[in-house]
Amino acid sequence: MKRITFLTSFIILSCLLQAQFMPPATKVFTRQDTLRGSITPERAWWDLTYYHLNIRVNPADSTISGTNTVVYRVLKNYNVMQIDLQPPLNLLNAEQNDKPLIFKREGNVYWITLAEKQEAGKVYSVILSYGGKPQVSRRPPWEGGITWKKDRNGLPFIASSCQVDGASLWWPCKDHMYDEPDSMMISVTLPDNLIDVSNGRLRSIVKHKKEKTTTYNWFVANPINNYGVNINIGDYVHFSEVFKGEKGNLDCDYYVLRDNLEKAKVQFKQAPMMLAAFEHWFGPYPFYEDGYKLVEAPYLGMEHQSSITYGNGFKNGYLGRDESGSGWGDKFDFIIVHESGHEWFANSITYEDVADMWVHESFINYSENLYVEYHYGKEAGTEYVLGTRHNIKNDRPVTGTYNVNFEGSSDMYSKGGAMLQTLRQIVNDDEKWRAILRGLNKDFYHQVVKGSQIENYISEKTGMNLKPFFDQYLRDIRIPVFEYFVKGSSLTFRWNNCVAGFDMPVKIFVSGKSLNITPSSRFSTIDTGVEKAVIVVDPNYYVAALNMTGK
Repeated sequence: MKRITFLTSFIILSCLLQAQFMPPATKVFTRQDTLRGSITPERAWWDLTYYHLNIRVNPADSTISGTNTVVYRVLKNYNVMQIDLQPPLNLLNAEQNDKPLIFKREGNVYWITLAEKQEAGKVYSVILSYGGKPQVSRRPPWEGGITWKKDRNGLPFIASSCQVDGASLWWPCKDHMYDEPDSMMISVTLPDNLIDVSNGRLRSIVKHKKEKTTTYNWFVANPINNYGVNINIGDYVHFSEVFKGEKGNLDCDYYVLRDNLEKAKVQFKQAPMMLAAFEHWFGPYPFYEDGYKLVEAPYLGMEHQSSITYGNGFKNGYLGRDESGSGWGDKFDFIIVHESGHEWFANSITYEDVADMWVHESFINYSENLYVEYHYGKEAGTEYVLGTRHNIKNDRPVTGTYNVNFEGSSDMYSKGGAMLQTLRQIVNDDEKWRAILRGLNKDFYHQVVKGSQIENYISEKTGMNLKPFFDQYLRDIRIPVFEYFVKGSSLTFRWNNCVAGFDMPVKIFVSGKSLNITPSSRFSTIDTGVEKAVIVVDPNYYVAALNMTGK
């Protein structure tokens, strides 16, 4: 009977494992995907140094109009520039040194022909004028665009969100993540009964009495990625505090709708708790010069640089529920912790290609566990990260397709967190693990990176060949299976259902006693010294286990 039960279980598990080999539906990529997702010749020849986005937002007709001044350094001689701007917005004019430039549209791209010779090493600028009704986001922040809502008092409540879909949904820019301006000015003019909150520090407020409008000028002193730029418009009230951080005083500013001020003063006490935890694990907050802001938005939230948007209802958890099911997710506001964590992984360390979006989301899914651990202990953090595994689908690889703006599976969140928790066990030294996390943020500070750079860095710092490990968890959809059988005091084991060369060390418990072993794809046998031992794999490793003992 035991043998029948074993065979039945083995058949069921084998079917489940084989099902994971099923390829995802094939996506057909277009020329527009390539233009958006690759470093074209019309992008490669110039290095972006500065933007001045100067716009007027009209809530009455849901339009945006204005200019973007693009300052750039020529890397090599060329005279056609790619600027991205998605319909229904239109580029109205382009000029250099007060002279109009010829341009033509191809879908989401404008090809601008520059009249002057573009000499390598020199700095030039182009002024782009544009306008229209930008795409309305039907499901922010997962679908990009502008959200036009009203607060309970009937006043406009407006915000941008555009990760993956692109900043060119609402302003003309070099819409590829590989190149960031060194700094930026954001000027927003709007009706004078409203306030705009954008990235960086507020430089000035200019009143236009005749027009009954106000211009808010925000300056970003650090490099910023395109989707990190935002506008938030509403009947905001403001309060602030100073966080005593690793680099000194960090200004923390909070903007919420007028009716939510008292709730925010209570809920946002978690912001300095977040900063303390993440400075411990990751190192100093990356944007002291620009400050830290939490800004209420008409959607769940987003990691806009130094202007984190918040819409979690002033409740703990994720809209009031614990995503981990462990109970620890009820102890903190998911949006404050998760979206703010992206200041380290996303805004300071930024993926070059959205195919490597795991660099943002895996580390920040894992950061939720680190936050819990910092405030409530290691056991609590472990319970949280293990609890999030129920969200893993193993539907397609965590990495996406390169050069066509196509991200990988949503498993980049929970599976990515499970991968990093597994990696921590392999390192088996908590101080070394923390040093690696802080080292990443020091050595890749304010940099755009390839996923392979992060993988190679961790391999180097651990002194291990982790390529098969990352191949398994990032580029394969199978769960490694620890197959074993016990005979007398002997334990025979191997890894199965895995990529070639996968030989990850793993901790097991032999009748309750811990033992570190290094299986490979071939069976190995050891003497445990325990007759008919009960074998349990440490649950911190994201693997499956199959007892092949026949009796």
